[in-house]
Amino acid sequence: MKKIKVLIIDDSAIVRKIFSQELSKCHDIEVVGTAPDPFVGRDKIVQLNPDVVTLDVEMPRMDGLTFLKKLMRYYPKPVIVVSALTQKGGKLTLEALEFGAVDVIAKPGGSYSVENMSAQLAEKIRTASRARINGNKNVTHEGVVSSEPIKALGQTTHKIVAIGASTGGTEALKKVLARMPVNAPGIVVVQHMPANFTTAFANRLNDLCQIRVKEAQDNDSVMPGTALIAPGNFHMILRRSGARYYVQVKDGPMIHHQRPAVDVLFKSTAKYAGPNSIGVILTGMGSDGAEGMLEMKNAGARTIGQDEQSCVVYGMPKEAMKLQAVEKEIPIEKIADEIIRMV
Repeated sequence: MKKIKVLIIDDSAIVRKIFSQELSKCHDIEVVGTAPDPFVGRDKIVQLNPDVVTLDVEMPRMDGLTFLKKLMRYYPKPVIVVSALTQKGGKLTLEALEFGAVDVIAKPGGSYSVENMSAQLAEKIRTASRARINGNKNVTHEGVVSSEPIKALGQTTHKIVAIGASTGGTEALKKVLARMPVNAPGIVVVQHMPANFTTAFANRLNDLCQIRVKEAQDNDSVMPGTALIAPGNFHMILRRSGARYYVQVKDGPMIHHQRPAVDVLFKSTAKYAGPNSIGVILTGMGSDGAEGMLEMKNAGARTIGQDEQSCVVYGMPKEAMKLQAVEKEIPIEKIADEIIRMV
C-alpha cells in the first residue's frame, strides 16, 4: 500500500517532534521530512514531493500566509494549517483557508491534548491527500442577492435552513451565505472546526453577508435574517418552544469523530422543524450528516447536496446520496438560489 507522504513545516522543534512521533504510529502515513521555516520547507517540497504539507501560520523569516500564497501559485499542494488556539490564530487561519489551505488543526495545549490532536491530525491528512486542489484562486464575494427576492420571502418566518460542512466548507459556506437576502429564513450551521476558530469565522462571514452571522450561544433564537454557527468543540441542537425555534449548545461525546457533528444538528432539525426545514450538506470527508439528512427527508424536509465537481472533498454529500437522502445535487454556486426557490 502506498503511504501518504507528509512534510511538516513548523518553527517549533517540539511540534515537529510530536507530529512526527504521532504520525509514525499510522501504517498509511510517512513523514518524509520536517522544516523549521518556509525557506527550508520550499526546498524540501521540491526535493521530496510530499502529498500533504502541514504549515504553521506564525513563523520567523517568512510567515506561513506569505509562503502559502506562493506555494498555491507555483506548486499547489494540499496544505493543513497548524495554528495556536488564539484570536490572532483564528484570523490567520481564515485567511489561510481563503488562500487555498484545505483544513486547519490546532496546536496541542491546555485542554486540547496531544492524544486529541493526533487522532484528528491523521484523519485530516488522509482527507487532504484526496482533496481537489485548484491552486491560487482569486477570492471574491460575489452574488449578494438583490432586493427583488427579498420581497418574495416575506412569509418565511418559521422556515429553518440547516447546513453541514467539513473540509473545504469555509469557502463553500461563504458562497452560500453571501447570497442570502436580509430576510432569509433562520439558518443553523455546523462546520467542522476547532474551538475558538469558529468565533473568527462567524465574525468574518458577518462582515461579508447581508444577513447577520454569529457564533451560537446556548438558547439563541433562530430568526429570519440570522445564521448561527455552532461553536467549535460543542454540539448544536435545534429546539422549539411554541412558535419559537432556538438552539441548545452542549457538550457530549464526539459523533463521527466530530464535535460539533452535523448529524446532531440534522436529527434535531428533523424532529422539531420537519417539513418546515431545508437540509444542505456541503463538501467534506466522511459520513457525518448523511443519516441526519435522511431523517430530515423522511420528516418532510427538502434536501440539497453539493455536487462532486464543486466539492473540495466529495465525501459527506456522497454518503448522503448513497442513502437517497439528497433530493437535489447541484454546484455550490447554485445552492443559495435553490434554497430561496424551495422556500
